[in-house]
Amino acid sequence: MKLKDLLKNPPIPNADIINKPDHYHKGGIDVISFCEGKLSAERRAGFFQMNILKYVTRYEKKNGVEDLQKAKFYLDELIKLEESK
Repeated sequence: MKLKDLLKNPPIPNADIINKPDHYHKGGIDVISFCEGKLSAERRAGFFQMNILKYVTRYEKKNGVEDLQKAKFYLDELIKLEESK
């Protein structure tokens, strides 16, 4: 992130960057809740699967454990979706 971006949008101390990242909740809209109302279970499952793959395959080169935690978040969402069937 560039310095000018950090100055414009400084990180929030103690923000939950895994389960509720601030940039996905601006304007009171939660992306996952929005998708639940607009996408079928099959499409949400695909969305979760792609995010799991993305974070697992890049963690060593990008954000380390943080990316693994994000992958776990999406895996937990996929498990909840499958259990609700």
